[in-house]
Amino acid sequence: MSSSGHGHTPAAWTGVIISFIGFCVAGAFMVLGNVPGFWAGIVLTGLGAVVGGVMRLAGLGSEPKRSAAPAAVAQPQEG
Repeated sequence: MSSSGHGHTPAAWTGVIISFIGFCVAGAFMVLGNVPGFWAGIVLTGLGAVVGGVMRLAGLGSEPKRSAAPAAVAQPQEG
């Protein structure tokens, strides 16, 4: 699994860290009963996804996987 490189990019790490911090903020404010703080944490969680996507578009993410062999073409059967 580790050879696939899934998630081992600056874009992935940054997006996950920001989302994790937002999750922790939302959880803490939910326990404290602070509604605006909870929603700020939810917004921060979504911001992590946006930042990760922008960084991927900027070239800090992994390249899409392409198949090495071209797709097989169906041949008509004789019969």
